[in-house]
Amino acid sequence: MTELNYFPWVLADRFADAPALRDERTELTFAELDLRVAAVSTQFAAEGIGAGDVVAVMLPNRVELVISMFAAWRLGAAVTPVNPAFTAVEADHQITDAGAGLLVTGGEEPRPGIPTIPVADLATEPVGAVGDPAPVAPADLALLVYTSGSTGRPKGVMITHANTEAMTATIGQAVELDSIDHCLLVLPLFHVNAIMVSLLATLRVGGQLSILGSFSASTFLDAVERLRPTFFSAVPTIYALLVTKVEERDPDLSSLRFAVCGAAPATQELLAACEKALGVPILEGYGLTEATCASALNPLHGPRKAGTVGPALPGQRLRIVDAELRDVSTGHSGEVLISGATVMAGYLGQPETTAQTIVDGWLRTGDVGRLDPDGYLTLVDRIKDMIIRGGENLYPKEIENAIGSLPDVLEVAVVGQPDPVLGEVPVAFVVPYPEANLTAEEVKEHCASHVTRVKVPAEVTILAEMPKNPVGKIDKPTLRRTVSSA
Repeated sequence: MTELNYFPWVLADRFADAPALRDERTELTFAELDLRVAAVSTQFAAEGIGAGDVVAVMLPNRVELVISMFAAWRLGAAVTPVNPAFTAVEADHQITDAGAGLLVTGGEEPRPGIPTIPVADLATEPVGAVGDPAPVAPADLALLVYTSGSTGRPKGVMITHANTEAMTATIGQAVELDSIDHCLLVLPLFHVNAIMVSLLATLRVGGQLSILGSFSASTFLDAVERLRPTFFSAVPTIYALLVTKVEERDPDLSSLRFAVCGAAPATQELLAACEKALGVPILEGYGLTEATCASALNPLHGPRKAGTVGPALPGQRLRIVDAELRDVSTGHSGEVLISGATVMAGYLGQPETTAQTIVDGWLRTGDVGRLDPDGYLTLVDRIKDMIIRGGENLYPKEIENAIGSLPDVLEVAVVGQPDPVLGEVPVAFVVPYPEANLTAEEVKEHCASHVTRVKVPAEVTILAEMPKNPVGKIDKPTLRRTVSSA
């Protein structure tokens, strides 16, 4: 059997009685985690799950989600984590498309045609003989993680154990994780960021993971003071909320040694404010589900260049190419391509889309960026987000950065609005900080002082809350539909 370094039955031999995993209900050492995983694996086996099968896990963040994932892997099966907030239609699409043979849920009514185990019924003792873990090859499927569907029906990204081993080892190396580290998990475990950076990278070195079931700035800061974690990974929205709350209560954050910011772009102003408020380096990175999470990261030691997402992580390469996939010169913009052991095996059941996305071993990201002479990547925007105003290409991220430098702005999103004369014009949606008195006119005036006139939004809408997709990113498709129907 190939022993991959994040399996509990491997880790239990090394770390045994060290704390591994906790949530509000349960706390487990590595040895206890291994026993719970073995017990649930016998339950899954009794339902007919074995090598090559898929288990769907539709749970909020809790210890049992992690146990279910490891139990499937113990049998040689793969896991598709399902967002517990999904509608029945959304969940059924993923479960059916993945070909899941078993579903673990929070206790909802069983879905027709698939055996279902409510979380309360998960075994804590074996329901049959506990056999040896199934042989697992690096090329075997570990996860089917579904894209957010912002560009169409969600696709199943096939992540192998080789991808997972490479990604978790790389992250651990980059941020120097070891057994004294303790991650506080705030991101959803149906997303690769939480699985790879917070969970597996931490456990594989003997560190511990504390799971928060839901996020609020107050409960997060309470948990930091009580549990004393050494790091966490979050999205820009969370950091923006934390800055305000830290200023209000001055919590003890001395246990933290760094934090990771990813999944969506952050403004330079927000990152600077976070580093000052939290008192630790904020490492902004970049990656895709299709590359098993992270491909670039500003270093823990060495220059962290504001406005960039850092250089390529060890074992990965970045290229910038034109429309014909030819390399462009340093400092010039083009599509970002990624290669390395973390590039997915492909999209489930979609060979043509896979072939269009992975070309000669290089993953086409659909993102526009540029590399500086030191190899640091600056993201310009998504290719599909580009606004064409009267034949001129405008990148929303540049406009968002200009608006985001206004102190009262908490979140900003810019999209294209159809225009009968110009084709498209930029419009902005802005969420101010709590108690800020920000007007649309102030936003326009500030933007006009930072970018040329054609980039100033034709309209600014002040919102109390920005629409978000399940991962916590701003839901631009919804904003586009809003302006298209106006």
